[in-house]
Amino acid sequence: MKNPKEINQLIEETVKELLLKMGFDPEIKIESSNSSENETEVVCNISTNEDSNFLIGQHGQNLQAIQHLARLLTRKKTEEKIKFVIDINSYRREKNDNLIELAKEAASKALQEKRSIIMKPMSNYERRLVHLELSKNEAVVTESIGEGEERKIVVKPSDFI
Repeated sequence: MKNPKEINQLIEETVKELLLKMGFDPEIKIESSNSSENETEVVCNISTNEDSNFLIGQHGQNLQAIQHLARLLTRKKTEEKIKFVIDINSYRREKNDNLIELAKEAASKALQEKRSIIMKPMSNYERRLVHLELSKNEAVVTESIGEGEERKIVVKPSDFI
């Protein structure tokens, strides 16, 4: 098994190679932190003054595609299953922070008004973030409803029937 430093270097080299072939030459910084599930979360943060809108795309779609390609390319270079997240100018972190704030507001509103609150449709990743965050609050429960891209979260008080 490779050590974390070698893994981070492999990720950085792969992402740099991918972006250079796409015609970009951004600065790349690898950050590791321990996630809530006792796993190390590796974030590859790409800093760029220009082109960030193109790299991120509408609602982060290009960013998601770049991340997918980078993961595939990284896995071709090693036997290990390496998990990492790509972020551009901290876009994803800010988006996640905003999403968590919205989730907390929905929980507060559900408790205050003693009714279910339905949040906007979200991706699997975003719904997972909301479920994890609100699972810390025993006063509310969450569930996902809907299908496909219309899947959303319902937040309701725990004592609500």
